[in-house]
Amino acid sequence: MNRFIVTEPAKCIGCRTCEVACVLAHEPTQNVEALSPTRFSPRLHVVRTLQVSTPVTCHHCEDAPCLNACPSGAIFYSGDTVQIDQSRCLGCKTCVVACPFGAMEVISRPAQRNFAGVELTNGVKAEAHKCDLCKNRAQGPACVSVCPTDALHVMDAAAMEEVRRRRQQRSALDSGTIGAVG
Repeated sequence: MNRFIVTEPAKCIGCRTCEVACVLAHEPTQNVEALSPTRFSPRLHVVRTLQVSTPVTCHHCEDAPCLNACPSGAIFYSGDTVQIDQSRCLGCKTCVVACPFGAMEVISRPAQRNFAGVELTNGVKAEAHKCDLCKNRAQGPACVSVCPTDALHVMDAAAMEEVRRRRQQRSALDSGTIGAVG
């Protein structure tokens, strides 16, 4: 089973601390300039409505629609996650259309290109962008560790089994109560 981040909307206060932590975790120099409006590109997004606020993030699907739709093979499985090889990404947005959760986006980054031996410095590169579970961060996903209300959790096979077990127990207790009453 692939790991992913699960959110508890009832606990989320919409503070966007997870977005800031995400951007800083993926900024090689931990430079706060990454928080400027032109460079702020979190890999999860807090969605707020009148009734709910919750981060939307990649589910690292077992049979990932984004991976299946990618024409260049840039999206791939790595261990128990779904990752993107930016060197192969075309920026075609097919993954964005395929993702049922709205967790994929394509962003543009400044890029340097070599063309006929001349280095061009004012280019841009479109690239797919999504949660990578902070794969290069030993402490795990930054969003989970900074959430002030503990609304985000990493779900893995053991955590999923525990949730299933608790729900079965609750169901058994509820059905036992209903049967005793009737």
